[in-house]
Amino acid sequence: MTGAETAPGVVDAHHHVWDLSVRDQDWISGDELAPLRRDFSLTDLVPEARAAGVTATVLVQTITVAEETPEFLALAAGNDLVAGVVGWTDLTAPEVAETLASLGASPGGEHLVGIRHQVQGEPDPRWLVRPEVLRGLSAVADAQLVYDLVVQPHQLAAAVEAAERLPGLTFVLDHLGKPPIASGELDPWARQIRRLAALPNTVCKLSGMVTEADWDSWTVAALAPYADTVLDAFGPGRLMFGSDWPVCRLAATYAEVIAAARELTAGLGAAERHDVFTGTAARTYGLSVAARPAPPQEDPCA
Repeated sequence: MTGAETAPGVVDAHHHVWDLSVRDQDWISGDELAPLRRDFSLTDLVPEARAAGVTATVLVQTITVAEETPEFLALAAGNDLVAGVVGWTDLTAPEVAETLASLGASPGGEHLVGIRHQVQGEPDPRWLVRPEVLRGLSAVADAQLVYDLVVQPHQLAAAVEAAERLPGLTFVLDHLGKPPIASGELDPWARQIRRLAALPNTVCKLSGMVTEADWDSWTVAALAPYADTVLDAFGPGRLMFGSDWPVCRLAATYAEVIAAARELTAGLGAAERHDVFTGTAARTYGLSVAARPAPPQEDPCA
């Protein structure tokens, strides 16, 4: 590869922003999360992402407030780094289809690529397969959007059932389903991951690992069994990198997160690494991925 050629940049498929003067992030509570109790903007993210070779990102919802999604769409319309938005809407509302259509027609609506709900906070482990939720998820599929799953390990069984019931909807598993990395346990999380990955309409994000590990002493070696599990189960063609910035800052810098992901996928071939760092996210979310100058002999996913 010569210096005059270009190569696709990295896609960061999962990050957040928030402005506490606009609304509180009520999930940020306690001393442990205190470092997150400040504003995080695209202005903060852009230099870190660019330094890591990232040319496109997916901005993901943080709270279950309807106003957040149109705000994110407007941000995406005004910043060439954000290629897609995963927003929120009430899946149980009778008018969910109309709401999705309205979001798609709003300023920046072309950037809406998916919907997410904080299932991890739902007390019912079978929330995803409630009839009213399945109706909402069907509307997401009809709108040609994907659904991001943010679940705890004990909710993975319901996620499998929902994906089985809705084969026309792509389910994207955030943060590997939050495995217990800090304790070193693999099962039953790994068994459920393989059940989910056996369904062709499922994809997984290589994201959120450092904050499921010990924040102060995590190592790439400690993350490896979990990364290896999803690599084996989903394959690189259904795995995508996400930083989970700024939440990752509780345990690691942006540069450290992407360096860990590169080390965890170092055994893959160039085409497979391209999938993890660019191709899978672009295909799954329908992103238009920009090219960036590539220095001589540099693999952007190495």
